[in-house]
Amino acid sequence: MRWIIRSVVALVVLVLLAIVAVFMIPAEKVAALAAAQFKTLSGRDLVIDGAVKPSFWPVLGVKTGPIHISNADWATEGPMLQADGLSIAVDMAALIAGEVKITGIEATNPRLVLERSKTGKENWMFGGGGSAGTVSTETPGVGQAYTLDKAVISGGTLLFVDHGTGQRVELSRIEATVKIPDYVGPAQMDLAAVLNGQAFSAGVTLGAYQGFLDGNAVPLDLSLKAGDADVVFSGRGGYAPLQAEGDLTAHLGNLAAISALAGAAAPGLPEGLGARKVSVAGKVTLTAEGAVFLRGGKVDLDDNALAVDADLATSGARPKLSAKVSAGALNLVGLSGGAGGGAGGGAQAAGWPQDRIDASALSVMDAAVALSADSLDLGLAKFGPSQIMLTNERSRAVAEIRKMAGYGGTISGQFVVNNRSGLSMGGDLSFAGMDLQRLLKDFGGYERLVGTGDLKLNFLGAGESVDAIMHSLKGSGSIALSKGEILGLDIAGMLRTMDTNYVGAGQKTIFDAITATFQIAQGVLTNDDLAFSSEYLTAAGKGWVGLGERNQKYRISATALAGAVGDEGITAPLIIGGTWAKPTFALDLAALAEQKLGAEKARLEAELRAKAADEQARLEALAAQKLQDELGVVQQPGESLEDAARRGLQEQLGDQATKALEDMLNGN
Repeated sequence: MRWIIRSVVALVVLVLLAIVAVFMIPAEKVAALAAAQFKTLSGRDLVIDGAVKPSFWPVLGVKTGPIHISNADWATEGPMLQADGLSIAVDMAALIAGEVKITGIEATNPRLVLERSKTGKENWMFGGGGSAGTVSTETPGVGQAYTLDKAVISGGTLLFVDHGTGQRVELSRIEATVKIPDYVGPAQMDLAAVLNGQAFSAGVTLGAYQGFLDGNAVPLDLSLKAGDADVVFSGRGGYAPLQAEGDLTAHLGNLAAISALAGAAAPGLPEGLGARKVSVAGKVTLTAEGAVFLRGGKVDLDDNALAVDADLATSGARPKLSAKVSAGALNLVGLSGGAGGGAGGGAQAAGWPQDRIDASALSVMDAAVALSADSLDLGLAKFGPSQIMLTNERSRAVAEIRKMAGYGGTISGQFVVNNRSGLSMGGDLSFAGMDLQRLLKDFGGYERLVGTGDLKLNFLGAGESVDAIMHSLKGSGSIALSKGEILGLDIAGMLRTMDTNYVGAGQKTIFDAITATFQIAQGVLTNDDLAFSSEYLTAAGKGWVGLGERNQKYRISATALAGAVGDEGITAPLIIGGTWAKPTFALDLAALAEQKLGAEKARLEAELRAKAADEQARLEALAAQKLQDELGVVQQPGESLEDAARRGLQEQLGDQATKALEDMLNGN
């Protein structure tokens, strides 16, 4: 930058001095002399087509026809400078006194080409930069103080080409004015041009022109307008190295204009993160190492207002943002592609939102952001005071929940959004003491389950929309609910009447506890251990719930306890089907009939067993009486008939043996 400005000014001054020295020489000879002098100093050809018209009063100056200056021998983009016409005027009295006071410069349709070779050569370095010529710090005019009342560029073009990196930048339709009233004092430039198809205007005011040329940080005011973007900076800045510090106010609109100026596509930020409006205000510091610091920042992203302290490191493969952010009510509905499936959601009963989720913003930079908010609306769910640590590394964002309140309870765990090779979302979350009706209403439009409970959920889904993600979900979890109600369903009434019409407004089933564990695969939740208990009812359940299709087929084996519907309890299987919005309920009559047949069979078998037992007892009593009558043997308690008969026979044999012995002893 410094060499460009100094070289051009020195060459202009030398041409003017040559004209002054030979002002009596015909114009064509003046042009030839100026071209020869330029060739000697720069090593480049200066070609002036048409007449050269010098003027001597009231100002000293020269006006040319079309001109062009040749480029370096290695350059490829044509002449370094060409213009349809050039006029230069200086203050003669000041020049005679040894002071260069340029009163006016005007270039018509100029085209300036700046090129850098693959080896690092620069075509604007006329002296020691590798080109022929003798321009250096010793050249007359280089480093000499000067002033410029006004310079005007009309219809200009500036092309920069870096053959080493392939970078190519072109400013077209340039309309610019430059004023340098004091070489050591302020200077001003106003510019309008087109860059990458985007029109813009800019203004620069330097507090110390010479200090800026020397590469020092000087008072600096900048303004930029492009499309709906408006940027104002006031502070200090310099370019060697590039650095700045001051107050920034930037209203960037939807970033389309700013992105176009940078040669990039607009990032496609989601609603709530800058889809419509981005603005930044605060104290900004740009260091020589390329780091940017924002202190006391106020950032507006669409309708979200944030207080921000941030550090942005631009070195390395990717920019890295470290920030502390606080917000009031934070609306991030756009992150989930729209609202949830509740009454306020776009999907309603038809299904989940199918709008494509644009997560390209994750590729813009890496980040580590500590976020606190008074409330947080994610579309699929809403939460109260929240503290979250957000990290993003190579398009993989992790939200570590340090504190989050919502639905009467608390949430902990982490949530992951990964866009490295297609979009996926997952998490490992714990919900404690949650109001399930409010949570499920926001998440899926389901309002039938009333209760407070704990939920643990591990899940992963992939797809470009909420609908696709919900259809691909896999994972596992558990649920435990305390006292509550199932609205629109009276299970006890169904069991009492065997009528499934106990469904609808005003119907409900009250429970004391519900527990279950579940698995998720391909967007379908399966469960086989649901346990339900209440004062009048117990139940066990198993089946599946389509998280993607928002439907279900679930079987509950319910038992109405004794005293609830009569003297005896009633058990019946209940099948729940249909969709979440329009569930269906039916009693499994085949299973119920089989159950009744089984009960009747058991009753008959019991009656037969009772009759057989009675008959056996009667026969045993008759045998015992006969044993007593014929043998005189009385059956003892716990003694079988066989044992009693055996005992009686032994007793009789003993009596007979005793009598025979007595007869022998008595001589009979």
